[in-house]
Amino acid sequence: MVAIHSTALGPAVGGCRFKPYATLEEAVGDVLRLSAAMTAKCAVAGLAFGGGKSVIAPEPGRVLSPEERRAVLLDHADLVAEFGGRYRAGPDVGTGPADMLVLREASPYAFCTPESAGGTGSSSGPTAIGVLAALRAAAGSADMTGRRVVIHGYGSVGAHLAASLHTGGADVVVSDIDPAKRAGAEQQGLTWVEPEKALTLTADVVIPAAVGGVLGPETVARLDTPLVVGPANNQLTDDSVADLLAARGVRWIPDYVASAGGILYTLSREAEGLDHEAALARVETIEDTVRTLLAAAEANATTPLHEAAALAGRRLTSGAGPRTP
Repeated sequence: MVAIHSTALGPAVGGCRFKPYATLEEAVGDVLRLSAAMTAKCAVAGLAFGGGKSVIAPEPGRVLSPEERRAVLLDHADLVAEFGGRYRAGPDVGTGPADMLVLREASPYAFCTPESAGGTGSSSGPTAIGVLAALRAAAGSADMTGRRVVIHGYGSVGAHLAASLHTGGADVVVSDIDPAKRAGAEQQGLTWVEPEKALTLTADVVIPAAVGGVLGPETVARLDTPLVVGPANNQLTDDSVADLLAARGVRWIPDYVASAGGILYTLSREAEGLDHEAALARVETIEDTVRTLLAAAEANATTPLHEAAALAGRRLTSGAGPRTP
């Protein structure tokens, strides 16, 4: 399935998610929520693109052979091609650059193919760089020495973040639903904790870097941190949770702001033709964006989510405009 939320600023972009869902309704709900988040992400980042998303939902419990997976991806590429460029796909949960190369066989509308094929490859590194930029603005300092950082989700982006923060002197705690990742994390000097405990540990920063919907009223009531900033999409069970976080004195940076590094880098390189250094410089502007949103939230007695949504709304109404608020 493909969901196009908005093309007001340009063609819709968003990752292709390949994962089983318990029901069709759950899959549809996910693709709709994620496409809306991509609209906000692109608008706040100042990109001339809209929001979309696509989902491939195999039957739960079924393991596809390589041949079956390839056939499914080619079917999906046919669907993407039917939109004639109004939707353009990239990697997401369950897909990577090699899958984008398969999509390219039947549709030109796929980003992040392998570097060996002329693409920019995985966007995990730039996404992590963007999260670190958001973290600097939210924490008020680039120095994380001695601070305890809990990373909920030790996937590709989580691993990038853990390595960088650990090198910078932070006390890094990681968790993941895959226990096989524990040995590697501990070999790097990281502390491992079970996922169900991660979000309630006492910490200076909590970084949601796994699936969405992890911050609801019950979890917020048990948080023991002043700052939550991370790349996981749709972290809140609904927008009202942002007010609960603020009431508890927890500074939450909207996920679609903090996670924009990957899309900023990819589109800067593949759509605008910028070189590596120029694209990374654009990713670093996330720090200025977060700082501006926080200042507006304090001045207006609102939340960063409210200010981010307002900024997105203004840009969707008037055009992409400059890349910083």
